[in-house]
Amino acid sequence: MKKSVVITQSNYIPWRGYFDMLRSADQVILLDSVQYTRRDWRNRNRIKTSNGPVWLTIPVEAKGRYNQAIDETLISDTDWANSHLRSIELAYRRAPHFNMIFPELVDLLRDAATELYLTKVNERLIRAICQRLGIDVPITRCSEVLDRVVLRTMEPTQRLLELCLASGATRYLSGPAAKAYLDVSPFSQSGIEVDWMDYSGYSEYPQLWGGFDPTLSIIDLLLNTGLEAGSFLKRPL
Repeated sequence: MKKSVVITQSNYIPWRGYFDMLRSADQVILLDSVQYTRRDWRNRNRIKTSNGPVWLTIPVEAKGRYNQAIDETLISDTDWANSHLRSIELAYRRAPHFNMIFPELVDLLRDAATELYLTKVNERLIRAICQRLGIDVPITRCSEVLDRVVLRTMEPTQRLLELCLASGATRYLSGPAAKAYLDVSPFSQSGIEVDWMDYSGYSEYPQLWGGFDPTLSIIDLLLNTGLEAGSFLKRPL
């Protein structure tokens, strides 16, 4: 039986390509035992305002913690959700589906803000947004597949391969950025096909504030398209 696995670090309210990749898998593994990277997508994402795109950032304890993993990263300000919600409301109150989606976001972000660790916040939001988009895929933490301490000692290609083998994968679907470092030969030798996610060809959707920007957080898509959001994950045939 064929099985496609996606292994990805958790991101904060990621863009639609992230969710399209999850939708394409039979199992998703959140790889948050790896090093937290600053100024990245782990704790921030962008929304669109009348003044252009702006960042929503979850403040985390990172100073002096250069080697900490994503799942070790603590949130430093518990009021982040209220701040983000104010920014979202100001930017999207004219959006067609604001009245339906925004109350859900209020509950979702405030509930997530009760978590102390960034990885827990991201996981809760990713699971909830998958449900809203109609994505029914099992999501597993890497430490539920293999011992976390052992994972930390592996180099990147070996770590991904061992997770695939332990999950019974026959196909590993990766984001295209991994082409820069991933050695596919051990996968081939283990009978696992490696495919690269293609983010081209997505349809534009109605969007506020000027020209279309395809790289925004998924909440831009949700607030502008409502119940139709899931259909914009699929590329036209």
